[in-house]
Formats: sequence, C-alpha cells, structure tokens
Amino acid sequence: MPFVKGQPFFEIRPVLGAYVRRQERNGLLLKSDRLLKTARLGIGRSQSVHVKIVVAAGRATMSTAALTRLSVRAISSSERVSGFMDFAVLQQLVILLAAAVLIITISHKIKLPAVVGFLLTGILIGPGGLALVKDTDTIAVLAEIGVVMLLFMIGLEFTLDGLKRIQRNFWLGGGLQVLLTISAVVLILVLLKEPLKEAVFFGFLVSLSSTAVVLNILAGRGETDAPQGQLSLGILIFQDMAIVPMIALVPILSGIQAASPAAILTRFLMGGAVIAAVFTVARFLMPHLLHLIVGTRIREVFLITSLVVCLGMAWLTSSLGLSLALGAFLAGVIISESRYSHQVVSDILPFKDVFNSLFFISIGMLLNTATVWRFKLIIAAILISVLILKAAIVILTVRLLGYSPRIALVTGLALAQIGEFSFVLAGVGRASGLLPDDIFQIFLASSILTLLATPFLIQVSPALAARTERTFKWKVRASKTGREAAGKLQDHVIVAGYGLNGRNLAHVLKEAGIPYLILELNPETVKQAAEEGEPIIFGDVSSRTILKEAGIDRARGMVIAISDPAITRRAVRAAKDMNRSAFLIVRTRYATEIDGLFGLGADDVIPEEFETSIEIFTRVLDKFYIPKNIIDAQVKVLRGECYGLLRGSCDAIRPSLERIADLLAAGTTETFYIQKGTWLAGKELKTIDLRKNTGATVIAVVRGDQSFASPGADFLIEEGDTLVLVANHRDMNKAFHFLTTGEVD
Repeated sequence: MPFVKGQPFFEIRPVLGAYVRRQERNGLLLKSDRLLKTARLGIGRSQSVHVKIVVAAGRATMSTAALTRLSVRAISSSERVSGFMDFAVLQQLVILLAAAVLIITISHKIKLPAVVGFLLTGILIGPGGLALVKDTDTIAVLAEIGVVMLLFMIGLEFTLDGLKRIQRNFWLGGGLQVLLTISAVVLILVLLKEPLKEAVFFGFLVSLSSTAVVLNILAGRGETDAPQGQLSLGILIFQDMAIVPMIALVPILSGIQAASPAAILTRFLMGGAVIAAVFTVARFLMPHLLHLIVGTRIREVFLITSLVVCLGMAWLTSSLGLSLALGAFLAGVIISESRYSHQVVSDILPFKDVFNSLFFISIGMLLNTATVWRFKLIIAAILISVLILKAAIVILTVRLLGYSPRIALVTGLALAQIGEFSFVLAGVGRASGLLPDDIFQIFLASSILTLLATPFLIQVSPALAARTERTFKWKVRASKTGREAAGKLQDHVIVAGYGLNGRNLAHVLKEAGIPYLILELNPETVKQAAEEGEPIIFGDVSSRTILKEAGIDRARGMVIAISDPAITRRAVRAAKDMNRSAFLIVRTRYATEIDGLFGLGADDVIPEEFETSIEIFTRVLDKFYIPKNIIDAQVKVLRGECYGLLRGSCDAIRPSLERIADLLAAGTTETFYIQKGTWLAGKELKTIDLRKNTGATVIAVVRGDQSFASPGADFLIEEGDTLVLVANHRDMNKAFHFLTTGEVD
C-alpha cells in the first residue's frame, strides 16, 4: 500500500521466532514455528507507536484489514523506553550467573572441570530443565561474543616460536589424528547409507577434542610437561587451528554454495588471501600501530584498541563471506606478533572468561531433556562409540609417533571426548541446515556426556595402562645400542628424564668422570642425544624391564627428573624393590608429593617450588648482609625438616641464634671494595666520617698483601683497597649506600 504523511507505514523485518522470543508485555509470546514481523507505525509527528505481529511463517506481506484482525498490542513512545530497558534480561542474567557460581563451586569440590559445570548450569536453568531462564536471545548474542573471544585468545597464543617445541606433535600428531578420525567417521556413516556431505561434517565434529577441559585437568595433575601432556598439547592446538578451514567448508557441505572443485578452490583462495593479508599486517603494520597506542600511556585506549581489532576483524571476515571465528583468530595472530601481546592477554582475559562461561551455559540451555530421554539408547550407543573410536585413533597416532603403548593409552583416554569447538561448528552446521533439531539434540547430549566422562577417564588411565601392560605383557625393550652401553656400566647413575635438569646433571657427571645412563620417553630427544654421543635408552623408567636393562642392580643410584607424578611414584617403588642399596633422588614439582615419595623409599626429594623459595630467601638475606654460614644453617634446617617450616607443619622450637629476627638485630661484618674512579679514592677516613654518617665502623683495611688493623683517622684510602666494616644490619645498609653514592641515606 502507498505511504503518505499521516498514514501508517510499516517496516517489516522477518526474524526467526526461535531466536527472538520476547516478554508478553512487549508483544505477543512467539512460537518456534512462527516469524516475528516488527512494524513501526508513525501517526503524524506527535506520536509514534510500535506493534509486533505474529504471522504464519512464509508470509511476507499483509493487508491493513489483516492487520486489524490480529490481536496486537501497541505501546506508546514513553513505554517503549522502558521496553528497551528490558529489565527481564538483567533479571535472567543475574539468575544465570548466580546459578553458575553455585554449580561451579560444587563442580570444583567434586573435581569436575569448570566447562562441565557451565554446561550443567545451562541444562539446569534452561528451557529443558527448571526453565528459570526462558528468553535465550540475549544469552545467545553474548555467547557469540564468547566464541569470538575464545578464537581471539587462541590466535594470541599461536606463535611460530611456540610451535617449534612441539612441532612434531603438532604437525604429525595433530594432522594424523584429525585426518584418521574424519576418515573413520565418514567410512562408518557411508556404510550406514548417510550422505557423503553429512558424513564429512560429522567427521569434523567428532575429530575435535576439548582443549579447555583436558589441559585444565593435566595442569592440575602436574602432567603438562609429561609426554602425554606434550602430545595432548600438540594435537589439541592442531585441532583448534583446524576449526578455521572446517567452518569455511560448512556452506559448501550444506549446499548453500556450489560444491564444485572450482567453488571449493575459490573458497580456500579467498581465505588464503585474507590470511596472507593479515600476516602482512601483523608483521609490518600492527607493531608500529600498537607502539603508537602504547605511547599514549592510556591503558583504556590500549584495551579498546585490542577489542576493536578483535571485533573488527570478525566483522570484516564475516562481510567477506567467511566466519566470525576466522576473523577473531586472525586478529589474535596479528597482535601475537607484537611485543605487547602478553599485556593484551592480561587485559582481555576477564572478558574472555565471562563471555566463554556464557557460551558454555548457552550450549547447555539448548539441550532438550525430553528429546534426550526419547533417544536415550541412541545417545548411549553414540557415547560409547565415540569414546572407543577416538581413543583408538589417538592410541594409533601416538604409537606411529614412536611412543610406548602406556603413553599411547593414557593420551588416547585423555583425548577421547568431543570438544567445545565442536559446539561452535555444530551451531554453524545447524544454521546451515546440516543438523536437524533431533540430530542436533542427540549430538549435544552425547558430547556433553563425553565431557563428563573425561575427568574419570584421565583419573583411571595410569592404573588402566599398568594393568593392560601386565595383561598383554608389553615388553618395551631398550635399543641394542642402549643395552650395550648399559651392560658395560658399574656403579653408575641412572638419570631418568632428559629435560633441562637431566641435561645439566648429565653434563656435570660427564665433567666429573662419573658413569651415567639416561632414560627418556621422547623418541626425538633420544635420537638427538644418541647422535651427540650420550649413553641414552628409550624407555619408561617405571618399567622393571627397562630398569633391569639399565642396570639398576649394579647402579650406585638413580635421579628421577620427570614431570609425571604417577610414573615417578611407580619408578621409585620399582627401583627400591630391585636395588635396596641404591640412592634415589627425586625431583617433584609440588610439595604434596614429598611425604608419599619418602614413604615409597626415596632418599631425597627436591620440590621445585620450595627450592625456588629457598633460593629467593637466600638472596634476600644476602642483601641484608646476613653471614653466609648463618644462611647455610637456615637452609640446612629447612631441608632437614623436609621443608616442614615452608609447608606450615613445623612445630619445633628453633634455637634463638637461628631465628632471622634475632639475626637482623645482631651485628655483622662485611667488606667493601674501592673501585677505580670511585669518590672515596684519595680521601682520609676522618673526611668520610663513616661512623657519624652511617653508624658503621672501619675495623681494618686490606691493600694487596698487606692488612691495616684499626686504621687511624688520617688513613688515606686508595683505589683497590678493601674496607672491612662492622655494624648492625640497618647501619650496614646505610654504609653501603653512602660508600657507593656519597649520599647519606
């Protein structure tokens, strides 16, 4: 109908009802199979009202008569202001976050990862649970921002330098795992008469594991630097990178875009061009821009610029027909190449955590418990199939990389779940028509259950690997060269682990002429060390077979410097059983391991965190001129008490002479060297008047081979002299400051 001044006019904007539910006071409650049409009705210049009309899906126009037949509710402009200030959204956000606090606290108590807690929160308060949150529109928008932030942080952590350390696990491990998983899923589904495009998409979904859950659990267990931790890290980062081309291929798999080779090539060329442009900007333009921003010394400007880069790149790639996720990832890569990336991570991290929590909660809210119950047997079958398939493929991948069966099994169980990026990919696939609602609900339920099973699988994996090793009688033998080297050794030291500590120890033992043998589980490290002429064996230090071939019965002792607490405990027990007289020195990362390792038979346990503490306080006391013999006594007492004082478990009353407080109040003696060109050279002691200015006294001066005790006031100080000072600690501090600068403190 024609629009003239003073008559109604309409702006019709169809939006899918499932995404735009509103409160009844703002219009009509919508059903999921309806479309929302918003009409802005202008009547003259004095009044403006908004009406919201629910019409059957697919109708694009409506007559004035049809409008009058619909029951609609109009609100005046003054009411519209309160409509925009939709306090119901705020109320539901409060409910959501409050429930999240409660459930995450409970999850932490029962050792469940935070991601699982967020998913359970969404299930509980969402439409499929208690229905405490009904209007999911705003939550969905915030969750989209959470996805952008998640990919942005992944991009920030993606550096070529960082990949060098795990490049074999990344390229070979990650590439093999993803390709084998996709191939296996496609083969199974094609045999079950599923269309090829859908089969490929399901392969994408199953191939991804949960970076957030796995790395969090491994970090809590102290296994990040263990072989299974490094393998998991490399494979997971590759999966995180693989999400980008997977999302780019969804429109082609869904049929939205042509699936011809030319279309696929065009898609990848466009993505490649964008990535190439981004890396050019990252390398040449962004460092200069960030330098200018940092030069303003305004923290808010730096933070907002980072957000603009993140959201702006997401918007740009989306405008080019690519995904928001790709843009966010590339934005992170741009900033990661600058020297300010660590500050960006620090500033963005609180935003990322909040939005990510909303993302996982929104995923849980999508779960329809009625549908899950209807397909419970199918979901159970998919759950078991996914866990077995993924674990088997990861085990095969790790074995192909040359690791032992035990490491392969532990890593396979750790990566058997479906990850958070599969939820992102599933959302894209659902919007593109690749995932019908029922299939989406089945996938969602199965994926959440795999995440719930992950903590249990990782917990039982070491014991399961040990039992499997005994059942199948895995005999991981050392190489022929390693056995020959071990056979010639007597009264040697076995060094378990060839990381930084192991390398340093091997170097010192070689310099001292003490025979040694190295045990290591990383095949690349073994190969490199063998080429350098080191006596090294590829093998698991907890294996009695390997210990026997390493000559534990003839060894003087063994030093265990690995980052796997479970294997460390097994190794201590096995070594003590096989040679009671050998000394065992164990390095551990955490103080909680100390008592258990001593109980298993370790002679010395060196916890990294407490040795670091000792080194710190030693240097601090040295700055206060505490005599070295007193500092050494403190260190000896601490170690003799098994670090009890630092752990808060020392009840013994310490002798007064060993108390730091008493020492600080007592006097001490120190020396001060007169360097060339110092202001003191050529001056008499009475001119300096050290006692008056600082309280310290010069009791002697050493000049070459001569010493001058109790020098007089007329004693002339020369370059190269050493002054012997006596004072309490506070005055000694003043004296050193005065002698160095000539200024009275």
